[in-house]
Amino acid sequence: MRLSLDTREVGRVTIVCCNGRIIAGEESESLLAHVAWLLRDRRAIVLHLGDVEFIDSSGLGTIARSLTSTRQVHGDLKLCNVPERIRKVLELSQLTKLFDAHESEEEAVAAFYRPGTRTEATVPTGPSVLCLDGNADVLAYLRELLRRAGHHVHTTSRRSDALMLMRVTHFDLLLVGPDMTTSPGTQQAFHSACASLPVIELGNDFSTLDAGEAGAGLLEKIEACLKPKTA
Repeated sequence: MRLSLDTREVGRVTIVCCNGRIIAGEESESLLAHVAWLLRDRRAIVLHLGDVEFIDSSGLGTIARSLTSTRQVHGDLKLCNVPERIRKVLELSQLTKLFDAHESEEEAVAAFYRPGTRTEATVPTGPSVLCLDGNADVLAYLRELLRRAGHHVHTTSRRSDALMLMRVTHFDLLLVGPDMTTSPGTQQAFHSACASLPVIELGNDFSTLDAGEAGAGLLEKIEACLKPKTA
């Protein structure tokens, strides 16, 4: 089975789910190239290895090279959901101390949010805002808009990942896009988690409005929403 890479952002962490084999040749090259591409603007990476069927010495070397490349730009790469057979390979290769491995995605994400850990850049000191929207372009726009306004911004496209982030760190405000469908259980847990958190809903037309007008209007809403807490 050829290697496939499913990537998503969870706040300031990028999770790469690897599915298939990590072996010499195209598979190893594609993983190395993918990590290099992420490092253009990301510094916190998690490799989810739960669906990796097989890894050879070249594949293990690729992960080690990816770790080195990430740390060279002052970031870090962690592993999660490492299958027992790969864990044994790490032990036999005496590489268990090289990699920071975690049992779950949430534990790996939480490790990046601990004080003193390597991170992607200097973090703004303003209010912390979590943005949840299914449109990747909208999330990219919100990241730039809010960062330039001095906010500490985190983005994700899944309610389940938003819940994960709310468990590992604090937010002052939540922005939610339209049509965020999910399972009833996740939806109920999400609403419970948001009970004490100010929420601004992005309307269905936010992505189609003039960008300047939409951004200015949103910043005004955010200022009004956070003003009672910062006054």
